[in-house]
Amino acid sequence: MSRIRILAAGTALALAAAAAVVVGVPAAGGPEGKRITARFDRAVGVYAGSDLRVLGVKVGTVDAVRPRGEQVEVTLRLDEGVRVPAKAHAAVVTPSIVSDRYIQLAPAYTGGPQIADSSVIPADRTATPMEVDELYESITEVSEALGPDGANSEGALSELLDTGAKNLDGNGEEIGDTIEAFGKAAKTLNGSSDDFFGTVAHLQSFTTMLKKNDRKVRTAQERLAEAAGFLGDDKEELGAALAELGTALGRVKTFIEDNRGGLKKNVDRLAGLTRTLVDRRGSLAEALDTAPLAVGNALNAYDPANRTFDTRADINELSMGGDLTVRRSAAAVGTAGLVPVRPDRQRTLPALPLPPVGTVYGSPDAEKGAEG
Repeated sequence: MSRIRILAAGTALALAAAAAVVVGVPAAGGPEGKRITARFDRAVGVYAGSDLRVLGVKVGTVDAVRPRGEQVEVTLRLDEGVRVPAKAHAAVVTPSIVSDRYIQLAPAYTGGPQIADSSVIPADRTATPMEVDELYESITEVSEALGPDGANSEGALSELLDTGAKNLDGNGEEIGDTIEAFGKAAKTLNGSSDDFFGTVAHLQSFTTMLKKNDRKVRTAQERLAEAAGFLGDDKEELGAALAELGTALGRVKTFIEDNRGGLKKNVDRLAGLTRTLVDRRGSLAEALDTAPLAVGNALNAYDPANRTFDTRADINELSMGGDLTVRRSAAAVGTAGLVPVRPDRQRTLPALPLPPVGTVYGSPDAEKGAEG
């Protein structure tokens, strides 16, 4: 008797639960959280009560779907405690052709700012799937474009397929190896993505520079073409010149090998001379600065008719003698004037840049020294 009462009580509870579901008593679930709005270009198959998911896990529901001009505004209600990134995207997902659609938020929250209550996800951050009728329409357009009334009207597509089949016949292993090598190359590029995209960025900068200097690049190409044409027209002469150059280089090599010792000595001597020039570079620089003026003055002073140098010497002093004063210290020292030097004593005098013409004069000390 007690067992019958227990079964009856259980049946009554089951009927009460069923009645509660029928009349709309809400099932147990989390309290309401944030409300956000997502704007889609269209929202076919999305209704109030549709699931709101993240990574396929339900985190809320669709609260309302309302048209707003050319867009559809969908109100989403998150469960309490669900965190979503501030820049989240929303997409309408179709699990299958016959099942209901749901809204998916991505990416999953991993840190950083969270989406605020009453936030709006704009249409540029939402996506909708392609409808079946649009897919059928695209397939129809492709089939018509490739059909007998389109690209295959003269059998071009059929010939392409026949040629492709012949080319692929017996090359399955090579194609498989190619795909495998391509996969390895893609894996390598994936491991070096930073370097790869850095190279692409530099290449873009290079192509941008070429675009900005298109006229200069075109001119360079034309000149390069002219140079290539010139070399092509004179390729025989150029070949002969290169052959002669090779012969000359061979002779130079033989000469260096045969005279290595002498060349070393000359280089050693040249090193000393170079060191001297370096030590006297200040004097050399001064001489190079004043030499052109000195040479110009000498040319202007030379009289080719009389083969003499015209100067501003005191003729009376040279002919009659005079008092030449040389200040060698604080006191003035007087010496006698110039006197003629006998021809037999001229050889003891310092060498002159040009042969002497006429009477040669010298100081009395020089004459006495010549006599001594």
